[in-house]
Amino acid sequence: MPEAWEYTLTIPNDLRAVTVSRRTLRLILTAHGLIGLVDVAELLATELVSNAVRHTKGPAALRVRWAPPGTLRLGAWDADPEPPEPPRPSDRFAEREEGRGLELVQACSDLWGWQPLSRFGNRGKYVWCELTAA
Repeated sequence: MPEAWEYTLTIPNDLRAVTVSRRTLRLILTAHGLIGLVDVAELLATELVSNAVRHTKGPAALRVRWAPPGTLRLGAWDADPEPPEPPRPSDRFAEREEGRGLELVQACSDLWGWQPLSRFGNRGKYVWCELTAA
C-alpha cells in the first residue's frame, strides 16, 4: 500500500467544479495505485462537492487523504457554517430527485461526519467520509 499523502483542490462556486473534482480524484487514485476505490470514491466526492457548490455562495475545496494501512478520507470544505441536513431514510429514496446526497454518503462509506471550522478567517464546515481499502 502507498505511503501517506494528501491533496487539496480549491474549487470555485460553479457546478462544473463537480466534474473537475471527480476527474481529478480519479487521476489521484489511479496514480497512487488505488484504482479499486475509484468508483465509490468518485460517487462520494461528487455528492460532497455538489452539496458544497449547490448550497453555499462561496468557494469550496475537496481534500483527499490516504493514511496507511488503508484509509481514504474524502472531505469537502465550504464557507457555510450551518451543519448539513442529516440523512433522512425514506422508502421513496429512488423517487426523490434531490436530498439524497448524504444518504448516499452514509450508505457507501465506512464512516462519515462533519465539523465546523475556520479557513483563512472565514467560517465554514468540513463534511468528510472514509473508505477502507480491503
